[in-house]
Amino acid sequence: MKIILLIKNLLLCLLLLSCSSTPLPPDWQVNSHSALNTAVTAYLKGNNRLAEIEFSRAHHEIASTARLDLLARSMLVRCAARVASLELDNCPEYQPLAVDAGPAEQAYASFILGHWENLQAALLPQQYQAFVARPSPATLAEIEDPLARLIAAGILLRTHRLEPSVLSLATQTASEQGWRRPLLAWLGVQAKLAEDRGNLDELAKIRRRMDLLVIQENKN
Repeated sequence: MKIILLIKNLLLCLLLLSCSSTPLPPDWQVNSHSALNTAVTAYLKGNNRLAEIEFSRAHHEIASTARLDLLARSMLVRCAARVASLELDNCPEYQPLAVDAGPAEQAYASFILGHWENLQAALLPQQYQAFVARPSPATLAEIEDPLARLIAAGILLRTHRLEPSVLSLATQTASEQGWRRPLLAWLGVQAKLAEDRGNLDELAKIRRRMDLLVIQENKN
């Protein structure tokens, strides 16, 4: 699968080194980047076992450098994937490392946690800067990377800015990528909205889609 843009942004220092022709990057850089990419993809597809194995492998590789700032960055990758899947916790893996995180990581943590007071948007990945300035369905749709778009949609829900068009876009995005975990979460929000509105036909259709996802997940 094409390397997810979010991981490229969060692991920029690793990528810059790995893209150079000489000298070759250390094994830990290559291995940690590969493990994080695989872990996030597995998590989004609902493969918990593989995701945990690969997240642990990435942690092990980065920990071998004693770089707490890079370890904090990798924890934010994991937290962001959860935000995309509407698992809206306080990013507990990152919290013990926050004191050693750099300004960019601290800004990104504030962003995904919905703490936008005094947020320095210029420190965020560029794809989010217009969105932070104007968090709306229009700016959400302009985010090209599917995972980044789902993360931003999750933040809109977290900060009580969710609109029906955002819900539709997030559900469509997860469906197009075949990411079962966020799709099931976003369909659940759609189901609740349909139930609240008394739209029983729409509710039944959404539940059929959710049942299909659960059946497929149980087969894996």
